[in-house]
This record gives sequence, C-alpha cells and structure tokens, in this order.
Amino acid sequence: MILLHGGLGSGEMFGPILPALAERHQVITVDLQGHGRTADVDRPLDIFLMADDIAALIDHLGLDQPDLVGYSLGGGVALRAAVRYPDKVGRLVAASANIRSDAIYAEMRAQQGQVSAAAAEFMKDTPMYRLYQQVAPRPQDFPRLLDKIGALMANDFDLTEDVRGLRVPTLIVAADADMAPPSHYVEVFNLLDGGLRDGGWAGEGRPKGGHALAILPGLTHYSIFGSPLFAAVTLAFLDEQ
Repeated sequence: MILLHGGLGSGEMFGPILPALAERHQVITVDLQGHGRTADVDRPLDIFLMADDIAALIDHLGLDQPDLVGYSLGGGVALRAAVRYPDKVGRLVAASANIRSDAIYAEMRAQQGQVSAAAAEFMKDTPMYRLYQQVAPRPQDFPRLLDKIGALMANDFDLTEDVRGLRVPTLIVAADADMAPPSHYVEVFNLLDGGLRDGGWAGEGRPKGGHALAILPGLTHYSIFGSPLFAAVTLAFLDEQ
C-alpha cells in the first residue's frame, strides 16, 4: 500500500492509523514533491507530474500492483496515477479528493487564494510548519512551498473524464462535513457507475468496476485522515476478494 498525504503535510499525517494499516499490509508512505523529507525541484506542483513520480517509484521499488491510498492532494495524485498507469495499480482509495474546483465551497476557495509565501510568518504556530521544520531537508523552503501550493490551488480543474475512465477498483471516501458537499462525492460515484440503480440481493446491481463509496460521519476534511473509521473502510475495501 502506498500512502499519499495531503497538501502541506507529510506521511506523518497518517500516524494515528498506521498501526492498523500495517497490521496486514506493507505500507509505504511517500512525501510528495516539496513536502516533508522530499526536497523541491525546479518545476511547479502539479498532480499529473506527481502521478508520474508515483509510477516511477513503483517501478524503482519493483512493486507488483500496489494499492494507492491518497488523501486530499494525495488523493488527486493517486487518482491520476491510477488513470494513467492502471496496469501498475491494484486498488485505489481516494479520500477527500475533489474532482472539480467549482465543487469546493466558495469560502474555502477564497481562503486557498490567500496561500502564498507571505503567509509563512502567520503559520509558524501550525502543526504543518512545525513538522516541516523537523523533517524537511531545507527547512527554509517553507515559503516556497506555500507559493507553489497556492498556485496549484488557484488553478481551475476538472477531472471528470479522468474519473469516468478509471479501470482500477476505486473507493471514494469523504467526511460528512468535508471541503465539498457530500453530493459532490456521490457525483464522483455516479461517474463510476455507482448509485444509479438498486444493488440487488446478490450485489448484481453494484458498479461494474468494483467501485464503492463511503461518507464517514462526524468527521471533517481536517480529521478524516487520522480517523479509525477511515482506516476501517480502507482496509475493508482493499481486502475485498
């Protein structure tokens, strides 16, 4: 299982659920470009380029169709990797990953538009800043990361056609109070042939590609990645035969 964290985070985000995930799976946590222990390079932050990174990592480690589990930014990267390299991926779990920029609540889009190097001073008391200072090879690059993540979030995007073409069994996960309304994640499930008919007594009406949807109660975009509920639904989906 390859775990992909959210924006401004690192693999440590999954610390509370790592023991559960690792009980039956080999878990590889990856720090994406410019995040955590991975130094930045001279290119923009882009989910398509980072998806290529994950494919290259799979090849480098000689992994045989690992499952991809991604949250937020990591969910978008995992989704794109599964679309572009379906033969390299087993199953996909995309948590709190929005596929259209206009699905995100307007007030959140406004906040995202304010992320830049100028905000670095105000973030010094945040867990993201403190963790970055502990593990980053160049701690002084935090303002640079803010500039790049701000530029990424300012871009409009629409991954509808990418999702529609997914050939990898996929679990869409979201909190019931996420960055976009639950209806958005139902929309994603619809694109995967889910929620369009009764499932049937023997499951004959479930999505043809083995896809699934989980809306987790009592959680938000900022708590779902460490929740035992997230670990439970992820493991249940990955361990399906």
